[in-house]
Amino acid sequence: MGKEKLAFSRDNRSTMLERMAGEPLDLLVIGGGITGCGIALDATLRGLRVGLIEMQDFAAGTSSRSTKLIHGGLRYLKQGEIGLVREVGRERAILYRNAPHVVIPEPMLLPLVEGGTYGRLATSFGLWLYDRLAGVEKSERRVMLNKEETLAREPLLKKDGLKGSGLYVEYRTDDARLTLEVIKSAVEQGALAVNYAEATEFIYDQGKLIGVAVTDRVEQREYTIYAAKIVNATGPWVDQLRRKDNSLKGKRLHLTKGVHIVVDQSRFPLRQAVYFDVPDGRMVFAIPRDGKTYIGTTDTDYQGDLAHPPVDEEDITYLLEAANAMFPTIGLTRDDVESHWAGLRPLIHEDGKSPSELSRKDEIFRSESGLITIAGGKLTGFRKMAERVVDLVVRELEQETGRTFLPCQTATQVLSGGQVGGPEGWPGFVQKHVQELAALNVEKEQAEKLVHRYGSNIRHIIGYLKRMGVQEPEVVVLDPAEGKQHIDPVLKAELCYCVQHEMAVYAEDYLIRRTGAAYFDKDTYVALYPVVNELLNPPSLSC
Repeated sequence: MGKEKLAFSRDNRSTMLERMAGEPLDLLVIGGGITGCGIALDATLRGLRVGLIEMQDFAAGTSSRSTKLIHGGLRYLKQGEIGLVREVGRERAILYRNAPHVVIPEPMLLPLVEGGTYGRLATSFGLWLYDRLAGVEKSERRVMLNKEETLAREPLLKKDGLKGSGLYVEYRTDDARLTLEVIKSAVEQGALAVNYAEATEFIYDQGKLIGVAVTDRVEQREYTIYAAKIVNATGPWVDQLRRKDNSLKGKRLHLTKGVHIVVDQSRFPLRQAVYFDVPDGRMVFAIPRDGKTYIGTTDTDYQGDLAHPPVDEEDITYLLEAANAMFPTIGLTRDDVESHWAGLRPLIHEDGKSPSELSRKDEIFRSESGLITIAGGKLTGFRKMAERVVDLVVRELEQETGRTFLPCQTATQVLSGGQVGGPEGWPGFVQKHVQELAALNVEKEQAEKLVHRYGSNIRHIIGYLKRMGVQEPEVVVLDPAEGKQHIDPVLKAELCYCVQHEMAVYAEDYLIRRTGAAYFDKDTYVALYPVVNELLNPPSLSC
C-alpha cells in the first residue's frame, strides 16, 4: 500500500481502520477465525491489498473452541472420505514444519474393545492406510499393541473386554494461538486487520457489492471500506451475511455443537492421549495438557445464540459417563469439572444425515452481487481452503484489472513465532531461551510455558523484562479498601506483548485466547481477571 507497515497493536486499531477506509482494497475479509486469517495471509503474500475485520476478538468463535488437534481425520476414513484424509494429512505436515511451537506431536492410543467401533484387523489396516494417505513419517507410523502393552501405556483403561490398541500420532495445537500466529504473519506482510470491528451494512453499486459499512465496537466510530472483492469467512455466521446480501439460496449451514470439559490431572491422571468408544457408537478424545485432562467432544444439532453457545448439563453428564465407562477407576463427578467450552461446527446441510455423518468438506458460494462465501471445512484444512478462495479472487481480479499476482506461497511460509529452526531446531531453541529467562529470575516452569506459547516471539517478552527490570513489580491499586495488588513483572511483560503485538483489547482476550488460562488454569484466571481488567479497561498499562 506504499505506507509503512503497522505493528499489530491495540494502539493501531483506529489507524488500521482509517487506512482501510482511505483507499480501496483488493480484498476485504470479513471474519477473524482461522479461515479468514488464512485467506488474509495467502492473499497478502500474493501481492493483494488486504483488509480483515472481526466483530469479536480473533478466534473468538469456533477457532478457540475445537478439540485443539491438527488431526489427520481417522474417522473420515470410516466415512470413505479418502481425499479429505490425504489432504489434511499433508496439511498437518506443512503446519508442523511452519509452526513447530504450536503444533506438537501427540501419540494417540486407540483402544480395541469387544463390540467397539474398530476390530484389530480393521484398525491395523485403517491406521496403515491412514499413515500412507497422510504421508506419515516412518518413525511415527502406527504400532499395534496387545492388551498388556496397552495397559503399560495407560493403566487407567478398562481391563474387561480390552483386546489391545493401535498407537498412532496426532498433533496437538492451541487453536486460538495458531489463528493469532496466522493473522500476525499476514500483518507482518502488510495486511490490515482489526478486531471488534463489525460489518453492519453492505454497499452496492448497480447491484454489485462494492463495500461495507463498519462499526468499531471499541471506539464507537463508523467507517466505510471499499474493496474489489469481499469474502464472507464468518464461520457460524456465514448465512447471516448471505441473508444480508439477499443471497441465502440453495445450500445452507447446518450447525452442530461440540462440548469439551476439563478436569485436574489429580482426578484423572491420564498418561497419554486416548481416542475411545462411547456406548452410543461415537468416539471421544481424552487428552492431557498443562496438568489437566480435557475430554470431548459431543456432536449435537444446534440452533441458538451463535456467540455464546451454552454448555448444558446433559453435555457434561455425557462426557463424564463416557470417561467413567472407559476409565472405571477414576469416578469423575460434576464437581470435578473445572472448566468447559462449547464450539459450533459450521457444516453444510445434507438431508437425512445425523450431526456426526455430515461432511467436514468446505464449499465456496458466490452470490449474484459478487459476495464470496466460504463455508464448512475444519481447522487442519484451513490453508488449502484459503488457497482455493484466493485462487478464485485472483482469477477474477486478473481478468478484471489485467494485473498479475503470485501463485500461493503459504506452503513454505513460516508463521509468526515459528522461526525456531524447524521441528529439528525446536528443542534446542526452547532450552536456550529458558536459560535466558532463568537469568532474568523467571522460574523454569513459567519460562517453558512462555517459550512454548510464543516461539521465536519470546524475544519481545525478554526485551520487555530487560527494560522494566525484573526485580521491581509494579503496583496497581484495585480497590483502596483492599490495599495494593502486586503485579508480577513477567505478567506485565506478557501483557505488554499481547497488547502491542497481538491486539489484545480486553481481559478476556488475554485470559481466554492469548493464554488459555480460562480453560487450563482456572485459579490463575480467577486471580488475574480483576488485575488484567483494571490494566486494560480502560487502558492504563504502561509498557
